[in-house]
Amino acid sequence: MSARESLLDAAFAALARRPWAAVRMVDVAAAAGVSRQTLYNEFGSKDGLARALVRREVDGYLAGVERALAGQGDVRERLGAVAEWVVSAARRNVVVRALVTGCWSSWLPSVSLAAVPSSSAVPAQRRADGALPSPGELVGVVRDRAAAVVGGGAGGGEAGWTSELVVRVALSCVVAPPLPGEGGGGAGELVRGVLHRQGMV
Repeated sequence: MSARESLLDAAFAALARRPWAAVRMVDVAAAAGVSRQTLYNEFGSKDGLARALVRREVDGYLAGVERALAGQGDVRERLGAVAEWVVSAARRNVVVRALVTGCWSSWLPSVSLAAVPSSSAVPAQRRADGALPSPGELVGVVRDRAAAVVGGGAGGGEAGWTSELVVRVALSCVVAPPLPGEGGGGAGELVRGVLHRQGMV
């Protein structure tokens, strides 16, 4: 594992113990087993570390969407898998939950979604300093990737509408999870049922 990934892992783990404002760079470096200078060489500042952490979680979330879409089964099964991924990723990962809902708690890093000037010599940091997606933009990215599967390459029209419905149903399960014992099943089951009843795919 690279020093950068070790530092990002350490920063993410620190969020479980204290608010981001109380996370110290020296503690992150020590937890990753590298010098504080290595941390600053890689990220430039605590804000740079925060942006890189958020960028990594965005990328991981979208990679999970791609895995779900590439999975086994028919289109309905794969869209159900996307819904399940959206919900499970948001439940497991506080940064992903904030990204998809737009609800950032005081425990999380406060980062601007706009690009920030970057003079970093580290290409990964220059990318992290670029614009970060809003919740609506993330919905659009997932919708378009799913629509390309549903529509066989076409991202608009009925395929786009169906794919957006899938993402928004999944997000509703993130914001207002079904109560235990309601028999509603998970987000994937809900999506597959809606698609089947409406004859969408």
